[in-house]
Amino acid sequence: MKYLLLIATLVAGSAISAEAMANAQLAKSKNCMACHSVDAKIVGPAFKEVAKKYAGQKDAEAKLTQKVLNGGSGVWGAVAMPANKGQVTEAEARELVKWVLSLK
Repeated sequence: MKYLLLIATLVAGSAISAEAMANAQLAKSKNCMACHSVDAKIVGPAFKEVAKKYAGQKDAEAKLTQKVLNGGSGVWGAVAMPANKGQVTEAEARELVKWVLSLK
């Protein structure tokens, strides 16, 4: 029984890690990492800071998905986030936002 529990834990951990890696790769492939990082401010805020700021907000996913697609300014400083329509689909933007919001 302990063996089965260990295997189930390892498989679940691998699935979570694989999903996180895939979303990090998506962020990299869509050039998000040119301005953002997971842990530190570059041009834009760190993804973990975004997750912290929007934690618990019911409309965060929809709001941030639109921000990824349409860009915006004034929330994190003087440098505006450019619009990404044409480079990122709405589904990809939503996937990226879900990943960012899951970071702790």
